[in-house]
Amino acid sequence: MPDSAEAPQASQPAQESLTPRFLSRLLPGGPGCVRKLSLSLQCRQGVRPNVTSSSLTDGQTLSKESISHALTLPSPEKAKDAQLDGSEETLWTTRADGRVRPRLHPACPQPPYTVHRMFYEALDKYGDLSALGFKRQGTWEHISYSQYYLLARRTAKGFLKLGLEQAHSVAILGFNSPEWFFSAVGTVFAGGIVTGIYTTSSSEACQYIAHDSRANIIVVDTQKQLEKILKVWKNLPHLKAVVIYGEAPPKKMANVYTITWTARYGSQAGDIQPAEVQQEVVVSYLPLSHIAAQIYDLWTGIQWGAQVCFAEPDALKGSLLNTLREVEPTSHMGVPRVWEKIMERIQEVTAQSGFIRRKMLLWAMSVTLEQNLTCPGSDLKPFTARLADYLVLAKVRQALGFAKCQKSFYGAAPMTAETQHFFLGLNIRLYAGYGLSETSGPHFMSSPYNYRLYSSGKVVPGCLAKVVNEDSEGVGEICLWGRTIFMGYLNMEDKTREAIDAEGWLHTGDTGRLDADGFLYITGRLKELIITAGGENVPPVPIEEAVKTELPIISNAMLIGDQRKFLSMLLTLKCTLDPDTSDPTDNLTEQAMEFCQRVGSKATTVSEIVGTKDEAVYQAIEQGIQRVNKNAAARPYHIQKWAILQKDFSISGGELGPTMKLKRLTVLDKYKDIIDSFYREQRK
Repeated sequence: MPDSAEAPQASQPAQESLTPRFLSRLLPGGPGCVRKLSLSLQCRQGVRPNVTSSSLTDGQTLSKESISHALTLPSPEKAKDAQLDGSEETLWTTRADGRVRPRLHPACPQPPYTVHRMFYEALDKYGDLSALGFKRQGTWEHISYSQYYLLARRTAKGFLKLGLEQAHSVAILGFNSPEWFFSAVGTVFAGGIVTGIYTTSSSEACQYIAHDSRANIIVVDTQKQLEKILKVWKNLPHLKAVVIYGEAPPKKMANVYTITWTARYGSQAGDIQPAEVQQEVVVSYLPLSHIAAQIYDLWTGIQWGAQVCFAEPDALKGSLLNTLREVEPTSHMGVPRVWEKIMERIQEVTAQSGFIRRKMLLWAMSVTLEQNLTCPGSDLKPFTARLADYLVLAKVRQALGFAKCQKSFYGAAPMTAETQHFFLGLNIRLYAGYGLSETSGPHFMSSPYNYRLYSSGKVVPGCLAKVVNEDSEGVGEICLWGRTIFMGYLNMEDKTREAIDAEGWLHTGDTGRLDADGFLYITGRLKELIITAGGENVPPVPIEEAVKTELPIISNAMLIGDQRKFLSMLLTLKCTLDPDTSDPTDNLTEQAMEFCQRVGSKATTVSEIVGTKDEAVYQAIEQGIQRVNKNAAARPYHIQKWAILQKDFSISGGELGPTMKLKRLTVLDKYKDIIDSFYREQRK
């Protein structure tokens, strides 16, 4: 790692010729979102795909010769990249058609690499392998890399005919599907910008994003999403066409089209496997408008020839486990809340199991957790640990769909120690990654050979990191540098200058520390830091996690105290989710009811506890918070008042974002009266 005072060597001008970057504008769904131009993907200037109009039919076999015949675009080796002026020095831009100099580091000298070249090389290596898997009428269908490439090129041609202009965007509003991938790759091939919109976005949010990104085309998957766009089309001067692919429009409308493609392709993957490696299989279910899912599912899949299988739209409402069991992925990524829901489901099933089964599982997990905590890097397992895995844990992993899963990842939000320990007890090590939309995805990664519990891993090749303004414990703001750093915030020069310094370092606003071996530990965000009326700086996340670990009945905990005389906390209880809406219900989970029974309460619902201020539960929670206070560094870190809310946090309630991150400002506003009551009483 460089000394914090050093300017990185990679800040010297690049030697290679570069193409202009136009890509991946990734936008959360809302008017307050941050707008980014990313360096993660590149497209060629002036190259227009020209695909013949021949169509694919059921079971059609595509040879490399047929692909070559269908495409008039020369191979990447023969195509000429536009040259950038060698004197180009800027490290950022706010223009969609702007040019920047990439941050190249000697440790990773690979020259700039276009998406088309990446796909073309994948086609050469993996052309006959299955690229995409999807379910139609209960049956899994597959598309090979050869078919995927052709369909993406055909989509690019369609977008150009519909009027896509260079450096304008195609906005995609739909659940994960092959059509999402075709639209994204086709946009890149055609010289446009990919703009993902969350499916939960309102018409107003869609208008804001589409207008700001100068969308020429919007792709939607259902009539419901189409209606959002129809409401605001008159306010979108750049919009030329809307394409709907999941459902047919109810009537013929001007400039509303279908992407037509044949769903039933025979799997080409059958007996063809790369001789030297096993093909990765992943399940795509997290929102593709989020950078983590887009990099992991879409672009990394092309790079390594993975097979991407699409979950059902109701994946997060309960069907994900069925998909995992059917697909059996070799690697899997989930935000912490997804892993927590899997944990809670296992706990519920365990609680309903017979005495012997329950005791066997608890024994096996206890033995395995101890082994993984005491000897995390050892491949030599004692007999009891191997026996526990063979008799019990292997069957649990198979029931989860993780029998073949070798790598399990998480990111986008902190994960509690309780959840990490639970999965270590199942012999499932969760590997953390750390990055932002501004870094085009991961900047730090953990792996089987690069792992420490609670750490986000080490910096990825070709990138640098440093911590500035460190306190006495080495905690400060995390700053990042590398070729993955974004071009800038679209049309927002002031915010771009604030984020990127003169040497090209991105100031993340996240706080953390680097240990002596370069492992990163995240502690929170500068903007989340609570500064009390007494001037104490209090990072909320460690205290919130401590409360949730101490009290297994607690689902969400949010610390309050900015500019206040003392700290207080809002709590929610673990409850079941509505299977249709995924909204929290009033019913406690099995784990929460176990907690109640243990402390002497017969409550089975949240309303019973909150409505009557159940003495046993409230007393147990107070005792748990006092135990957390006892371990606090100083009195200003003590929680003095708390309240249990009547409903758990949710996306529909506004307290959580699409990746289940806590929206602190929303919570402060929504529960303002309760929060104010903490401090009104203090003044009396």
